[in-house]
Amino acid sequence: MRFFKSLHPSGERVSVWVALLPIAVLVVVLALVIDSFGAEAINGGSQVALLLASAVAAALAMWCYRMPWSRLEEGIVEGIRTSASAIIILLLIGAISGTWMVSGVVPTFIYYGLKVIHPTIFLGVACLICAMVSIVTGSSWTTIATIGVALMGVGHAEGFDDGWIAGAIISGAYFGDKVSALSDTTVLASSAAQVPLFDHIRYMLITTVPSFVIALVIFFGVSISHASGSSEQVQMIEEALYGTFNITPWLFVVPVITALFVVRKLPALITLFVAVIVAAVAMVVAQPDIVRSIGGEGGDSALRAVMVAVSGSTAIDTGEVSLNELVATSGMSGMLNTVWLVLCAMCFGGVMSSSGMLEAITRLFMRYVRSVFGAVASTIGTGIFCNLCTADQYISIIITGSTFRDLYRQRGLEGRLLSRSVEDSATVTSVLVPWNSCGMTQSTVLGVATLTYLPYCLFNLISPLVSLVVAAVGYRIVVRK
Repeated sequence: MRFFKSLHPSGERVSVWVALLPIAVLVVVLALVIDSFGAEAINGGSQVALLLASAVAAALAMWCYRMPWSRLEEGIVEGIRTSASAIIILLLIGAISGTWMVSGVVPTFIYYGLKVIHPTIFLGVACLICAMVSIVTGSSWTTIATIGVALMGVGHAEGFDDGWIAGAIISGAYFGDKVSALSDTTVLASSAAQVPLFDHIRYMLITTVPSFVIALVIFFGVSISHASGSSEQVQMIEEALYGTFNITPWLFVVPVITALFVVRKLPALITLFVAVIVAAVAMVVAQPDIVRSIGGEGGDSALRAVMVAVSGSTAIDTGEVSLNELVATSGMSGMLNTVWLVLCAMCFGGVMSSSGMLEAITRLFMRYVRSVFGAVASTIGTGIFCNLCTADQYISIIITGSTFRDLYRQRGLEGRLLSRSVEDSATVTSVLVPWNSCGMTQSTVLGVATLTYLPYCLFNLISPLVSLVVAAVGYRIVVRK
């Protein structure tokens, strides 16, 4: 038993090798889960893997270091307590996804976005459209699976290579996902680093906007050499949207009001709640036919429709198969798998933290963190490594943020620097890993192999590099003594 150090009441440090065992178990079990369930792993398999790894961590702490269960239980409870706000935000995001879709806000964005598409600027415009849709929906997956699929068809008609088309779509979708207050990954990253959501988003723009601009310049440059082609598919989408929803610029009032609350720096919970209320009113006023189709006839039709859009599933037939999945929403209920994942991840993080195992792993990185650049580089490297090992961006975000949180505090670095570095690595690189749930999903949805589109996902490739450059320069980075 020399491998395991005994922890007496004197408080001997946990061995880093012991601390790495639960991580190894998590990686192995997740690999088996991903292999068996693929993109459906988030629907239960990943959660079970986290609980199993939590049990292994607890067993090692109690057996090898004589830690009382009460101490580990307190860590789990504390972890869940700190995630309570994030869970409510996730539920509100689900409510917004339903009300913004049924009210016609998202369809209006798509409709006017498609109006500006042109063959000679196709890749750049495709990237911008996906970014716009992803910002208002908060979901890169939904954007890629719907408007992204439609744009793949348009790109084929225009004669673009699969890799370029998929790269532009994914770059735009992940940019929007990364900066949207409605994104679950954005909420998770800010929560893991214990940073207010909108502080995190504003600070993240320092690296995210330059990365996106560089990608856009390249996409537009590549598009210019292409000649005109068929735009029939775009026309069909426009007609389907216009025929199903009441498309009007007045619906932009909803995101404008939301933006005003963001600018005034009101708490995320208040802002998101107001966004739901305003969209619900817009839904009743602007889409009476859809409201009746969802809520049925009768005096309480509007109330039922709003409740369904906020909390449950809606399906609206647009007459265009490629759009039906986009306009179908699942409200708060659609966020329950993510909430479940957060709770299980908090169990794992709570045991790892309260047992001292996270601190032991952090010590491993401490020797490489002698500067701001070293801290950011280590964080980005860990985020990418976790995407390769755990095959899930949510788990990668939580593990990376939790592991470095105390280290950044000890070094006098801001929490928002940590949350930004986590997003610049764990969030954007997940789709580049063939066996990651994101990589597998987008490859299947777009019909393009991960390694085929990887070189063309310019935003995803550039983001970590820009983050490192900004860290090396020290721009807007505060170090507290």
